[in-house]
Amino acid sequence: MKFTHGVWRHQPGITAHYAAQAYEVEPQRDGGLCVYASTKTIQNRGQTLKGPLLTVRLSAPMEGVIKVSIQHFSGSPAGDPSIPLMALPNVQSDVVVDDEKAIFRSGPLRAVIPKIGPWRLRFEDDEKTLTESGAKGIGYIKWGEKGVYLQECLNLGVGGLVYGLGERFTAFVRNGQVVENWNQDGGTGSEQAYKAVPFYLTNQGYGVLVNETGPVSFEVGSEKVSKVQFSIPGESLEYFVIHGPSPKSILEKLTRLTGRPALPPAWSFGLWLTTSFTTDYDEKTVTHFIDGMAERTLPLHVFHFDCFWMREFEWCNFQWDTKTFPEPEKMLRRLKAKGLRICVWINPYIGQKSPLFTEAKSAGYLLKRPNGDIWQTDQWQPGMGIVDFTNADACRWFSGYLRKLLEMGVDSFKTDFGERIPVDVVYADGSDPEKMHNLYAVLYNQVVFQLLEDVRGKGEAVLFARSSYASGQRFPVHWGGDCDSTFESMAESLRGGLSLGLCGFGFWSHDIGGFEGLPPAGLYKRWIAFGLLSSHSRLHGSTSYRVPWLFDEEACEVLRHFTELKCRLMPYLYQMAVVAHQNGVPVMRAMLLEFPEDPACETLDRQYMLGDSLLVAPVFSESGRVRYYLPKGRWTHLVSAETKAGPAWFDETFDDLNLPVYVREGSLVAMGRETTRPEYEYAAESIFHYYPSGQSQSVTCIVPDLTGHPALTLTARREGTTLTINSTPEHEGWNVRIFGLVLPESIQGGVVIETDPRSILLQKNSRSQALTLEMQTAKFPCA
Repeated sequence: MKFTHGVWRHQPGITAHYAAQAYEVEPQRDGGLCVYASTKTIQNRGQTLKGPLLTVRLSAPMEGVIKVSIQHFSGSPAGDPSIPLMALPNVQSDVVVDDEKAIFRSGPLRAVIPKIGPWRLRFEDDEKTLTESGAKGIGYIKWGEKGVYLQECLNLGVGGLVYGLGERFTAFVRNGQVVENWNQDGGTGSEQAYKAVPFYLTNQGYGVLVNETGPVSFEVGSEKVSKVQFSIPGESLEYFVIHGPSPKSILEKLTRLTGRPALPPAWSFGLWLTTSFTTDYDEKTVTHFIDGMAERTLPLHVFHFDCFWMREFEWCNFQWDTKTFPEPEKMLRRLKAKGLRICVWINPYIGQKSPLFTEAKSAGYLLKRPNGDIWQTDQWQPGMGIVDFTNADACRWFSGYLRKLLEMGVDSFKTDFGERIPVDVVYADGSDPEKMHNLYAVLYNQVVFQLLEDVRGKGEAVLFARSSYASGQRFPVHWGGDCDSTFESMAESLRGGLSLGLCGFGFWSHDIGGFEGLPPAGLYKRWIAFGLLSSHSRLHGSTSYRVPWLFDEEACEVLRHFTELKCRLMPYLYQMAVVAHQNGVPVMRAMLLEFPEDPACETLDRQYMLGDSLLVAPVFSESGRVRYYLPKGRWTHLVSAETKAGPAWFDETFDDLNLPVYVREGSLVAMGRETTRPEYEYAAESIFHYYPSGQSQSVTCIVPDLTGHPALTLTARREGTTLTINSTPEHEGWNVRIFGLVLPESIQGGVVIETDPRSILLQKNSRSQALTLEMQTAKFPCA
């Protein structure tokens, strides 16, 4: 929100009071620091009368993180909705106060406040100043009838770039944008977001989480071009400065604070096919599509029933429409006998025609207006009400109907909507409705996810959720929402997913082919490649079916090729999922996460790293032409084994069965032999692909089991001309394909079973503890 009008003036009607000096500094018994900031320079006692006095408290919720709490009036009742934060052990913070300054330290991060001179709150580490709040930084703003606001304004620094702030489809780098932290159902082609997150990451070694659920407004170099300003209505504002210094370290700390993503089941990484939204379908239609996939040898793993599995006008009644599905339990058994998992669509709204509306109304389970009436609207379902998830009884009631579906054979829920939450309502627990608007999506998904964990067990729960907020990454998976069937929308979807990943969300998907409209065959096939090289993969549309043979025969070949490739990549991908679960680093990573020292990667938003080893550049053109960048090092195409050297840009044209997907040097990647399903014994069914760098190194590959625990660890250690590969625990035998390697001078512990111009395939002897290769030269890999 812009309070100023250029550099010198304010907007009409505004009176602004800015922190002018640190008038008094008090170390706290709990290890924190309290600073009383006057909004004018105090030169005598008379000047302490009248005018705002701002209280600024510093504390350390964890090492490397400093919390800043700013308050004007403190008379408001406690207990407003807040971002769920994890319970963390107490950390040691250091406070040093002398005549000139106060220093508050949390690990390597320091906050420095001068006691002499104008107000400054500087954040620094041992190497540099990261950011600071200076003149006209912290402010208490009165704006006529609009009310009062608190603001903070942090320096960007020269070359400072900002990312994140939720799943945003606008330009990837946020500089110059006004970002409103307010969940809305706005599609993927506007400045609105289904998943607002008040966190931004910078390329300067820190991130900022604004610890508010209400309508935080961000001016990212858009009001003051060298600063990020954030403001919120009310008398208080709280934020965390999170030190890295690397982007990955920032995300690790962020998700330690707000929660790590749960580990989705391995089957959820397979191909999902849906009925689409408004298409006509019944069991015969569904079976025809599923059998059609099998007849064409197209692997399929999850089938999703969208809205019309329930009777029209009655969403949600959680009952199968018996006109189209007369025997739902038998149908589900028949589908599951084909090896499929089943997902059904739900939302948190109850249409007036639904039998559950009267039930929920009588029990007080729906949001009410201040006068006691049920809040209702005709937008979406006629006369619909909204379930109040602050009411524990309403949560149990809602879960009870979903539990019956799980008992029937449903495996997952698409938790749609959750953004159109009104503010002229009363919640059962008395929550401020404006502060609950964004958080509602987290409560909604939490209720459904916890039910799945209760019934199916931890590690078997997965959603397909559209709306979320900070901390909502705990309940995966999230998808990008309603995109158009265009190349532009395909690209904007990727921008949104990468931005969400930079906010701690580990798993993300999108509608292959686009949701709105009928995609041309060329677009559909390019989107298949992008979709199957994403965390999760779903064919879905609005008014048209998405089975490939309705586009052209080559689409079947493309879908088969990339689905099989993803199944083969599962040993690698599932370990990357474990990393997201344990460390908060997403599976789909913006290039800057892996290459923060490469300035060329700072703005890249049409390519990404799939885990730490694979670079993917989707094709966003009908012609197949794509321009992509490879950072420093040797890169090997995953399929063709062609090598390229970076740093360099490439401009090439690819057919529908190909795209730039490169493995970085120094990688050891487990590739499965299984091509038809995503869950199998990865350790027993893997061939290891080793891409040595041009120098001595030690690289490790962990292969997980289906619970995410390590099943096999392979280590390749190279010293000069000697390469040693061994496993933990010892394994009877495994194969490793080494790229860029000439035939070794000697081999101990194994044999060469295949050679080609680009690689050699070796097998370890079952009785050997390790495979040792002695090379003729230390200069490998070879071109």
